[in-house]
Formats: sequence, C-alpha cells, structure tokens
Amino acid sequence: MKRSFGSRVEPIVFNTLNGLFMTAFALIMIYPFWNTVAISFNQAVDTIRGGITFAPRRFTLENYRMVFATGTIYNAFFISVARTAINMVSGVFLTAMIAYVLSRPYFIFRKPFTIILVMSMYVNAGLIPTYFLIKNLHMINTFWVYVIPGMVNAFNFLVIRTFMKTLPESIIESVRIDGGSDFIIFFRIVLPLSLPVLATIGLFIAVNSWNSWFDTLIYASGKSYLHTLQYKLMEYLQSSQAQARGSSDVGAMAMSKTSNLVTPVSIRAAITVVAAAPIILIYPFMQRYFVVGLNVGGVKE
Repeated sequence: MKRSFGSRVEPIVFNTLNGLFMTAFALIMIYPFWNTVAISFNQAVDTIRGGITFAPRRFTLENYRMVFATGTIYNAFFISVARTAINMVSGVFLTAMIAYVLSRPYFIFRKPFTIILVMSMYVNAGLIPTYFLIKNLHMINTFWVYVIPGMVNAFNFLVIRTFMKTLPESIIESVRIDGGSDFIIFFRIVLPLSLPVLATIGLFIAVNSWNSWFDTLIYASGKSYLHTLQYKLMEYLQSSQAQARGSSDVGAMAMSKTSNLVTPVSIRAAITVVAAAPIILIYPFMQRYFVVGLNVGGVKE
C-alpha cells in the first residue's frame, strides 16, 4: 500500500525540528563553561572590557600561572585526589555490602535497619554536635576526617538496594544450591551485575568529594598540608577579590595595556577550569557503565 505524502513528510519534519531543538539545547548547556574557558585564557585587563564569547581575544597563560604560582596548590591537588579516590572506593564497596544484606528477604532485621538508615536522611544532629563528635573521635586536623564521616550515605544505599532487589533471584538461588556462600554470591554475582549502579554512585561520590571544601574549613583548617584543592582555590579567589577591592586605582590599572593585573573575573574563570577539569576527564570513562545491560549473560525469569 502506497504511503501518503503527509505520512512521508511527517518523520522528516519531526526529526529536523527535534535535531534543531536538541542542538540549540546542547549549545545553551555548553556555552557557559566554554565561555569560562575562553575568559580563563584571555588577558585579565582585556577581559574587563567585556565581549569575550567563544574564544579569547588576547591569549595568555598568566591566569593559570598565578593559580599555580604557589607550591601549596600541588599538595592540595594530591589531598583532593587521595580523598576522592578513597571515598569513592570505600563508599561504593561498603554501601554495596550493606545494600546487599538489606535487600535479602531472609534477613529478618532488614526493615528496622533500613528505617534507621532512611531516618538519617531526614533527622540530623546539626553542625555543632557533629563537630564535637568528630573532635571526641580525635579526627580534627587529620586526613581521616575526609573519609570516615561520609563512608555510607543513606541515599546511595537506597539506590543500590533498589537495584539489587531487581536482580533475578533464580541466579542467586542457583549459586546457593551449588553451595555458594553469601560472600561468593556478593563478589561473583551481585557486584558484576551491579556495575551500572555502582559506577553511577561512584561518580556521585567522586564529584561530591572533589567539590567539597566546607569540611576542610570546619575540621582541617588548622593544618595547611591537609587543605584540599577546592579550599585553596577558594582562599585564592577571596584573596584576589580583597586585593581588587583594596586597590585605589583599579580603573587606571585596567586601562594600562602593559599591566599584568589578574582580576577576580579572570582568576575565577581559571579556578573553575582547574577544579572542573579532572571530573570532566574522568566522566567519559565511567559513562559507558550507565548503559550496560542489567543481566548480561543471565537467565530470564
């Protein structure tokens, strides 16, 4: 049967409009960060004039040189990488173990333990009691203050537990019939099948750990060698803003074409790129796990 003209044209019009809409939407989402990158590579004095869009008008590396001028930035980078890696591995592993236990229907205490964990999402002791708890545990001004308090997150637990409850019970029961213990089931069956959700939670933990600076301010500000990258960059940004406010003739400096002034706008752009680059580089390697099939090689219920 011959298709009508309208039925042939409709998919073409829809795909064209949909493609244009998604392209415009992608540009709207990408432009703010791309503009920040352009400003970070533009001469600070020239940036004050405005008009920087997709590319730097006067290319320079001075903004980044100023960010990395102090040697403490490298130690802060190491601390941030270490806390992010440890938090991601320990958080995913421990949360997955708890989620597996509380997802098993034969564990009689699964409901009260689940309620206790969920309640922690809604009921919080507050900053001051938490500070005194960490102080009494002797974790103030130690590296472990970055790791131990956030090892298990209730939201992450709920996401992983919900995923594990959807795993085919026939696979787990077949291993149990063959004499497999819960450790074998967890490490050889549940973890491989749960890679998509574990990768997602791992990315959540990594981004949260990498961007965190407030815990450094509260618990580790007394030890400079424990300062994270985000905290150092925040300090540097505040310092540059204070210097700009304290200058009596910023306008005159801005008009000088030979000035090497680094303005808060340019330093903020460079700091944003430095802070975001590692996560942006890691994300493509973890994205493939988001679309991995749930039961690759498994049996059908």
